[in-house]
Amino acid sequence: MNIRTRKLVGTIATVSFLIVYCLVAMVLGNIALARFGGLGQALYFIIAGLAWLPVAMVMVRWMQKPDA
Repeated sequence: MNIRTRKLVGTIATVSFLIVYCLVAMVLGNIALARFGGLGQALYFIIAGLAWLPVAMVMVRWMQKPDA
């Protein structure tokens, strides 16, 4: 697979993942955060806001691999 194809596939996969991740994080936040206080909510939003980064980093690293 050449780099242009990898970038196209990776971009579509990353955007799709982020859409699904955001929807799931919102639903979980809405359900779980009703019983937590302000500190629990802040911790959830910090963790949920950063949890997508490892997946995106792996995708970008894969997209940047040189052609074999």
